[in-house]
Amino acid sequence: MSMDMREPKKFIVEPFGGLRGTLTHDVDMSRHLSWRAGGRAERTYRPADLDDLCAFLRALPPDEPVTAVGLGSNLLIRDGGLRGTVLLMHAALSELRLVGEGIVYAQAGVPGAKLARFAALHDLAGAQFFAGIPGTMGGMLAMNAGCYGSATWERVMRVQTVRRDGTLRERSPAEYEIGYRHVVRLPDPGMDEWFTAARLYFSPGDGAASREAIRELLSRRIASQPLHLPNAGSVFRNPPNDHAARLIESCGLKGKRIGGARVSEKHANFIVNAGGATAADIENLITEVRETVKRETGIDLHPEVRIVGDKA
Repeated sequence: MSMDMREPKKFIVEPFGGLRGTLTHDVDMSRHLSWRAGGRAERTYRPADLDDLCAFLRALPPDEPVTAVGLGSNLLIRDGGLRGTVLLMHAALSELRLVGEGIVYAQAGVPGAKLARFAALHDLAGAQFFAGIPGTMGGMLAMNAGCYGSATWERVMRVQTVRRDGTLRERSPAEYEIGYRHVVRLPDPGMDEWFTAARLYFSPGDGAASREAIRELLSRRIASQPLHLPNAGSVFRNPPNDHAARLIESCGLKGKRIGGARVSEKHANFIVNAGGATAADIENLITEVRETVKRETGIDLHPEVRIVGDKA
């Protein structure tokens, strides 16, 4: 059942007078998602910086639902919309600096491509793969994003998180269960929390060689992925010893279309917005692809994409 955005629930404004970020009501979230489709959010908040984010969370009513969004490249918000507040982290938590020999501090809103270029500029090796990930550090930490044989948490020394009550925590990789496109905090009583930053280690390298590797990686990405149409990157995780794209293509699903959503002819593990797609079109196509592959191959593909919100 969809929510009525014309009559938003009562929201206490007074405690937010001292904040420096931007609070907006009834927001079209398709503008903030790489699929360029989806419903509206009751409100969004773009914090001015980390301190402002903590202050905002402390001021929120305790029952207010909160969702964090970076570049919106791994997220689908259903057409009925999203209750509560969306934290817009991209361009907000953007601090990126060296904090030691080979150690980079990157806040949650830093895009992967910017991190890769920064490391190359400082003659560090091992960060090139981040250029191929269409997301920000917060999302990359949350799903252990990766490409071309490398993954985010292989480089993580420490992370910083913010809890629902606005308090910050420092955590080590040992406090998480980390796998392929999978990160779960180990049992810890308390409230929800989100990644706000990470310290990553890179080995000394040749900056010019790293920049050339980044250019080659981006060329491969342009040649193999449908970047000319709105998409959310790879839709399904690769199953053990196989590739989701190969399985989808083997089932004859390239070009399969529901409404404005289509399985890319260029890369079968991409679903593109071919024009006017709704979130329902995309979600229904994800379901159809998954069911077809399961029926024809016996393999159940698991989505990488997070789907939230109410159906229309």
